[in-house]
Amino acid sequence: MAALESIQSQLPLQDSIFSTSTVTAICVFFTLLCACIIIGHLLEENRWANESITALLLGLVAGLVVLLVTKFQSSRILIFSEDLFFLYLLPPIIFNAGFQVKKKQFFKNFTTILLFGIVGTVISFCLISLGAYFLFKRFGFTTLTLQDFLAIGAILSATDSVCTLQVLNQDETPFLYSVVFGEGVVNDATSIVLFNAVQSLDVSDIDALTALKLLGTFLYLFFTSTALGIAAGLLSAYIIKTLYFGRHSTDRECALMMLMAYLSYMLAELMGLSGILTVFFCGIVMSHYTWHNVTESSRITTKHAFATMSFIAETFIFLYVGMDALDIDKWKASNASPGTSVGVSSLLLALVLIGRAAFVFPIANITNCFKKREGTKIEFRNQFIMWWAGLMRGAVTIALSYSQFADSSGSTSTRDSSLMITSTIIVVLFSTVVFGSITKPLISALLLQHAKPNISDATDIPSLEDLRLLFLEPGEPSGEGNSQPARKGSSFRLLMTHPTSTAHYLWRKFDDKFMRPVFGGRGFVPFVPGSPSGAAEAAEHTP
Repeated sequence: MAALESIQSQLPLQDSIFSTSTVTAICVFFTLLCACIIIGHLLEENRWANESITALLLGLVAGLVVLLVTKFQSSRILIFSEDLFFLYLLPPIIFNAGFQVKKKQFFKNFTTILLFGIVGTVISFCLISLGAYFLFKRFGFTTLTLQDFLAIGAILSATDSVCTLQVLNQDETPFLYSVVFGEGVVNDATSIVLFNAVQSLDVSDIDALTALKLLGTFLYLFFTSTALGIAAGLLSAYIIKTLYFGRHSTDRECALMMLMAYLSYMLAELMGLSGILTVFFCGIVMSHYTWHNVTESSRITTKHAFATMSFIAETFIFLYVGMDALDIDKWKASNASPGTSVGVSSLLLALVLIGRAAFVFPIANITNCFKKREGTKIEFRNQFIMWWAGLMRGAVTIALSYSQFADSSGSTSTRDSSLMITSTIIVVLFSTVVFGSITKPLISALLLQHAKPNISDATDIPSLEDLRLLFLEPGEPSGEGNSQPARKGSSFRLLMTHPTSTAHYLWRKFDDKFMRPVFGGRGFVPFVPGSPSGAAEAAEHTP
């Protein structure tokens, strides 16, 4: 941590084991976090503002104040650290998103999410890399290599899934939330995989085999990361169900859930996998099994604890980005005129707009061709919101930019590298403030005012009762006064005609028959002696 020398001289602390710079930085950031919470509460009903934008602007103001105090010498209180972001701030946010997500809506749109998150990110990566390679030479970029241009494509393809959580509401727009946020999680993982692949790529020998190796690497990372997250979630469910810590201490079961979730992320990073995907699916599995195995008090505790940690981490990230944006050293190192900075940033932003439009609208219309019911197709209004809400760039973009264009001390070696970092920061600030503030009013104007009556999940798929009857085993009565045995339908035929509902039905049968007896879940309520609510709830599930 770098401190402000002038502030240190004005705040003489007694000799202690803590450095003055550390105490100063922590005091400043905790004060700003408290201010963000208060301002966010006051702006709760304001549809133009959200806590991400509030924290970002507050960070900018604080950075400007520090800059003025130091007479434009340095605005650094904390140096932006990729380790701090990826190892400590991002995991609780992604885990809580998986823990709180509506699983049925998410897996109902899982194919669309994968298409947008994987295929769409690759398309965006290619277009942004090509555009940067052919256009940036006009701005006099001479020191950037082909590897740098490929890295720019990966960096700017990463959407801001953190800000998406705050501008979209999964109760008001469940489809948009599940698709845009789900795409954001897969997109971040894909962008990081592409970025890491670029770092190890031999740009002097690129051919079709290289592309196939890249595809194979991604598929390996995707499936192994997902499997690791699922395994960690199931292991926590089995341990808590079998040992039942709630008999003696609810604190232990809460601590075990938190630690195993974080352990899954760290193991993924240790094994060179995608920690984002791992901890996200770990959160989904824990909410489906583990959370139902703990005591009632632990359920309340963990639900609010995960949400609180995620909220604090989100706010801290945007404060962090806002204050780091005014690091005077980076702007001096770029040695660029305002016109050049605006021109490069505008070009990057235009590439982001084009890159996202190039896959959102085509993929959405292609998926519509395979949907028979009009009510399940993605309307143009939804497509436009999906394009707009995915334009925000955030801390992942800045972290990857630092990793590519700065050394371990945070300094840059060339003018072009410094200009790329400052231009990336401008893109992040502009996209978060402008696109983030307009998203809610845009949704209200385009979707909520033209919203159709909500359709329940039970009627979302036609002939759901007929589908259930077709799955009846031979000899099982239909339950409609007909004593004749019902004919069993072909699972393959049903899967082809009603893929989503059939897959959900088959999963529920498998889950109830094989998974829940081993790993617990809904219906498994531990009995705590002396807990009236626990005993009453247990009695409800007793056959």
